[in-house]
Amino acid sequence: MNQRALLLVNRHSRRGQDHFKAATYCLKELGFNLIENSTENCRYWSDIIRQHQEQVDLVIVGGGDGTLNAVIEGLIDTQLPLGILPLGTANDLARTLKIPQSLPEACNIIAGGHIRQVDLGQVNGKHFFNVASLGLSVQLTQQITDKAKRRWGVLAYALAAIQVIWQARPFRAEIHVNGESFQVRTIQITVGNGRYYGGGMAVANDARIDDQRLDLYSLEIQHWWQILSLLFAIKQGQFANKSGVRTLEGQEIEIYTHKPHVINTDGELTTQTPARFCIVPQALPVFVPKPDSAQ
Repeated sequence: MNQRALLLVNRHSRRGQDHFKAATYCLKELGFNLIENSTENCRYWSDIIRQHQEQVDLVIVGGGDGTLNAVIEGLIDTQLPLGILPLGTANDLARTLKIPQSLPEACNIIAGGHIRQVDLGQVNGKHFFNVASLGLSVQLTQQITDKAKRRWGVLAYALAAIQVIWQARPFRAEIHVNGESFQVRTIQITVGNGRYYGGGMAVANDARIDDQRLDLYSLEIQHWWQILSLLFAIKQGQFANKSGVRTLEGQEIEIYTHKPHVINTDGELTTQTPARFCIVPQALPVFVPKPDSAQ
């Protein structure tokens, strides 16, 4: 029997507008019976998923990491398996799960039917796939525009980063993890659940999205130019013995700041400090490549 799928495509994602028809055709050719929804506003997608939960067997989402973040609550409530069409700019969740950027290949992975239970991160009740962070990343999110992402792709992140790094100002924070407390002066704190964020940067070089842990790093440098010597380590998640970088891990993390700092979850500004992070193990079923090629 053909599978019934709810197809949600974000037309504002980098490739969503151009690839909606192609995705529909490809999935139908693979035997899916589709209920289609292409929109410019993902705000109500969790409600749409809940409304269709008795009518479909899975949910297929086309867009980037922000689009996927918008459907988390509906997926948690219904436990419908998630198929990913990476039509955004960074596509870090797809990268973590080794889902190819090619639309036909991504469709074939969903049709292949292999499911992996992935963890979710949570901060102040807000779930996330990849990372939650405060500091530079928030300024970067505020700086980069949808127009720039559509025009320049991942390069837009680099261009925006150049503009915000030299303006970076350290702030003080208190981090609680595993019964210990750390007083830090930092420009960026990142808490990761998956492996990749920000267009391919690694949270930690051994991070997995089902390792049931959160990985934290804090950039504790005094001057903006010091970050230049850390760029490769930040890209690869290889922070061991790097001066100016603190790394921690745990299942629960708390962060306090003197003044509230906005927190970015999967590219969206959603909450602020004080913040309590926790891991939600094996929270969602997601279609991924077969084990011989999956992470």
